[in-house]
Amino acid sequence: MAKNLLSSAVFAGLIAGLIAALLQFLFVIPLLLEGEMYESGARVHFLVDGMTQSDKNRPGLGNEWGRHLMTVGFNVVTYTGYALLLVAAMGYAREKTGLSITARRGLLWGFCGFIAVQLAPAAGLPPELPGTPAAELAPRQIWWFATIIATGFGLALIAFGKTLPAHILGLTAILLPHFIGAPHLDTYFGIAPPELSAEFATISLGVALIGWSLLGYFSGYFFDRGDNWHVN
Repeated sequence: MAKNLLSSAVFAGLIAGLIAALLQFLFVIPLLLEGEMYESGARVHFLVDGMTQSDKNRPGLGNEWGRHLMTVGFNVVTYTGYALLLVAAMGYAREKTGLSITARRGLLWGFCGFIAVQLAPAAGLPPELPGTPAAELAPRQIWWFATIIATGFGLALIAFGKTLPAHILGLTAILLPHFIGAPHLDTYFGIAPPELSAEFATISLGVALIGWSLLGYFSGYFFDRGDNWHVN
């Protein structure tokens, strides 16, 4: 059982992490690099052509291979860690409810993981471009972590609770962090165009949705395949 959980998480995390890294290279990192230009002052919002002379003479930022390799490694490690939590939750749910784990059901687990870890926190603290001023780090981290815990707990109550009070409690847990509100500054000090910030946040969440969907699908697939292999 434990060996199956570990191998399922490693395979699923590797596949999802590599695909997520590829999507980030294609869609997220170009926006991130452009945001860094605004952060450094090489590019200025509302300038006639948007570029300073230093920006025009600046070499391309796409050749930072060391940074790109770190991105790949970070994605694989992160998604493998998420996969360990996901398959552990799958195994626990199966033991308690007798519900079989398949690739299709794993996909639903992946959607729930995306909602808990990415979407719900982003409703209060959306992905930000480099150089975006924000509230103090510690309160934001506390709110972010508490939102993940509350959302995961609420989704579990809604999915596995058998009474209306349990479902109401689950919904309350999901909404509570947002009623409290995430820490924010009193005003806005962004240096990058709002259109770029919005595109970055949207595409970042879109890539995360794909990554979590793949993670859930392959976690369920390898989990089910490992069980069948042990049975046979």
